[in-house]
Amino acid sequence: MKLNYTKVGDYLLPNLAIEEQNGVINKYGLLRLNYLKEHKQGLYTALLMKNQLTNHLFSVSNEAENKVNFLIESYKKRYKLTEKIKETNQLEWVKLMNNYKNMAEEIILNELIYN
Repeated sequence: MKLNYTKVGDYLLPNLAIEEQNGVINKYGLLRLNYLKEHKQGLYTALLMKNQLTNHLFSVSNEAENKVNFLIESYKKRYKLTEKIKETNQLEWVKLMNNYKNMAEEIILNELIYN
């Protein structure tokens, strides 16, 4: 891997930059980025130098989003939350859906983001 350097005063600093890519890094990707910067500085620097940071964040974003949706759907099936409940008792349906989303996000944060 070849790095380019810029001379600043007496120092040579590497030209490290994240390349612009198509796609969206959602909140899970941003949480992972923040975690890497604060707690896994070696991994963060290695990914940045290899120009793999954005790919890593995209993959974490996609995997987390897919897993959250899958877990919510499985909770809905397991506890028999149907559209009929949504029509008859909206407040109860919203309460249960928020609970399912919170449970799924807690799993995702522990497994994918903060490991």
